[in-house]
Amino acid sequence: MATQQSFLGYQRQQGQPGIRNTLLILNVSGLTQPAARKIEAALSGAVLVSMPHGNGITGDNDQQVNRILLNLAANPNVGAVLILSSDQRRAALFQDARSNLGKPFEFLSLGDCDRDIITFTARAVRLAARLLVDISRQTRKPCAVSDLTLGLQCGMSDPSSGIAANPLLGVLSDAHVDAGGSVIFSETVEWLGCEKAVAERAASKPVSDAILEAVSRRERLAVEAGIDLLGNNPNQANIDSGLSTIEDKAIGSIAKSGNQPITSMLDFGERPAAAGLHAMDGPSFSPESLTGLAAAGAQIILFTTGCGNSYVSALCPTVKITANPGVASALTDQIDFDCSDLITDDRSLDDARASLEDEIAAIASGALTLGEVLLEGDEVISRFGESL
Repeated sequence: MATQQSFLGYQRQQGQPGIRNTLLILNVSGLTQPAARKIEAALSGAVLVSMPHGNGITGDNDQQVNRILLNLAANPNVGAVLILSSDQRRAALFQDARSNLGKPFEFLSLGDCDRDIITFTARAVRLAARLLVDISRQTRKPCAVSDLTLGLQCGMSDPSSGIAANPLLGVLSDAHVDAGGSVIFSETVEWLGCEKAVAERAASKPVSDAILEAVSRRERLAVEAGIDLLGNNPNQANIDSGLSTIEDKAIGSIAKSGNQPITSMLDFGERPAAAGLHAMDGPSFSPESLTGLAAAGAQIILFTTGCGNSYVSALCPTVKITANPGVASALTDQIDFDCSDLITDDRSLDDARASLEDEIAAIASGALTLGEVLLEGDEVISRFGESL
C-alpha cells in the first residue's frame, strides 16, 4: 500500500501478526454453552465462539466443522485459546493442535470436573484469567502492512455499492496484492451471472473450473430447495434500493475483487497457502460469510454497505464502508469510512484508496471500529448436514 507501509501489531510464533490480542473461548459442545456464556461474562478481553452441535455431527461434516474451529483458533488476532467441551473424545483433536497454534492454549472438559458444571465454570474462569494476564504482557511491534490478509464483504447493498464503494475496494485490493499482501473474497451466490468473468481471471484452469463449479453447485442448491433467489438474494431491501436481479447485484459485488489474477479457490474457512488474491466458496449472508473469512486467516474485514448493516466479526475488526451519502449521514454510529464523495464530489478512487489505507493502518495498530465499541460482533459456524 502506498501511504502506510507498516502498522503496530502482535508478532506470533507462527504465521502472520495479529492486530488484536484476544483470548478466544472456543466452546465445542452444546452442553457447555450456557457455562461458556457465564465464563465470557466474567472476563474482560475474552471473545466466545460456540458450536452447539459438535457431538452429533458425523463424517465429512464433522471434519469440516473441526477444521473451521481450529482455523478460528489459529487466526492471528487470537492471542490465546481456552477450549471448552463436555466430551473427552474431542480433547485429543484439539490438544494435538496445541503445538501447531504456537500460542498459549488450555483445554477443559466436564469430565475433568467430575461432570460438575459449577466446578467446571469456576475452573475455566481461573484458567482464562491466567491466560489473559499472560497475553496482556505482549506489546505491539512494527509489522509490514503486506503481512495483512484483507477479507472483503458486502451486505445490504444498493447501487452506490456497485458504482463506488466496491470499486474502491477493488483498487485497494489490487494495490495490496501488488505489495505482496493477501486478499480473500467470498459470497459465491453473488457471482451468479458474472461467474464466467470471475473464472476468466483465474491463474490456472483448475482454479477457473473450481470457480464455475462452486457457483453452479450453489445455484443447484437453490433450485433443488425450491428457492427463488429474487426476494431472497437480492433481498427486498436490495430491490427497493434499485438492485432488481442477482446479476445487478453480482456486477457490483465482484467489483470489490479488483483485477488481479485469482491464485486459488478456497473451501469455506480454508487458509490460503500463499499471498495473492483468493476466492472462497462460502455463503452470501454476513454472519456465516464473515466467520469463513476469519477462519481463513483474515485479520481485518472491509465491509461495504449501501443500506446499512451493523453486523461485524467478533475476531476481526470489520470496517463498515458506504458510498451512499444518505446512509453516511444517517448512520454515523455505524459507518467507519464514508466514501460518498466518490459520488457527490467526483473524488478519485486513488485518492479515496489512500485515505482508506490510512484508516486500515490505524485500525491495525489498535484504533477501534464502531462495531467493536458497540459489541455488534459474533461468529456463526455453518453446519453441513444433519446430526445423529
